[in-house]
Amino acid sequence: MLIKKPFRWSLTENQATPESVYHQRRDILKKLGITLVGMPLASQANAGLFDAFTGKDKKIVDNRRALATQSSVYSNKQLSLTPESKVLEYNNFYEFGTDKSDPAARAQNFKTNPWNIEIGGMVRKPMTLGYEDIFKKFTLEERIYRLRCVEAWSMNIPWIGFQLADLIRMASPTSGAKYVAFETLYDPKQMPGQASRRLGGGIDYPYVEGLRLDEAMHPLTLLSVGLYGKTLAPQNGAPIRLVVPWKYGFKSIKSIVKITLTDKQPPTTWNILAPNEYGFYANVNPKVDHPRWSQASERFIGEGSVFSSRRQPTLMFNGYEREVASLYKGMDLTRNY
Repeated sequence: MLIKKPFRWSLTENQATPESVYHQRRDILKKLGITLVGMPLASQANAGLFDAFTGKDKKIVDNRRALATQSSVYSNKQLSLTPESKVLEYNNFYEFGTDKSDPAARAQNFKTNPWNIEIGGMVRKPMTLGYEDIFKKFTLEERIYRLRCVEAWSMNIPWIGFQLADLIRMASPTSGAKYVAFETLYDPKQMPGQASRRLGGGIDYPYVEGLRLDEAMHPLTLLSVGLYGKTLAPQNGAPIRLVVPWKYGFKSIKSIVKITLTDKQPPTTWNILAPNEYGFYANVNPKVDHPRWSQASERFIGEGSVFSSRRQPTLMFNGYEREVASLYKGMDLTRNY
């Protein structure tokens, strides 16, 4: 008898998207020819408990194009998806403002093509990739991942992208490389939050992030160029962003222009702004609370209004414990938060 063991992050049957709904979406896309597979702001939001949702779709400009993808063994198709409209309208992207609706409202004219990404530092083959190079050099997959915000809300999103490890291998790291640093575009003319400390949350831009090299090389770590079958919208981090599903969402840096391999732990934006609240690792951990709110549970953003969203327990490493816990063996996760 063949016994199929589910991934740890899988939901129970009664939490999953109905099969008829899931296949209906797939059938529609097939007919279209698509093959699928700061600190004061956090206090003000108080974990996002009072952000308003009406449940009605808002009219926003959508210039995204359809993407062809392959299936992925790292995708959990049993997850109940967050409606696409909410993924597009509810964002933290302080370069365009601190309210959840600001990015969708202010990023519509953001230019994402042409776009270049520099890969350098401690590598044997430094390079610059253009936006269209990505689609020529990498096979895109659809991966349905959990997204957990440090503000104690969550979404389930069908990302499209490729493993960061594939890009790093292409650059051929030297033996001394231990970390990977990331940097967002700095363009105050296009990103009003960068031009105004009030609008941009008091952050010193450009936004920077980092991972240990072994975290970056993990097969779950994704460079995303799309979601819901299309290229990324500007408010979701177009044209390319990081997705690290076992970490809080602020680690998944958006609109990346530079990736640098280094032997020193790189600075990260929220750790610079509030080191007592936001650590370098930022692993989802229900046992380690934010200083101003609990991380034991989360508000899942699904159908309906924000007030009717279900509350659910937060899972260790956001449900990816089996896959990534070995990366932190022997570490004190309370001190290394």
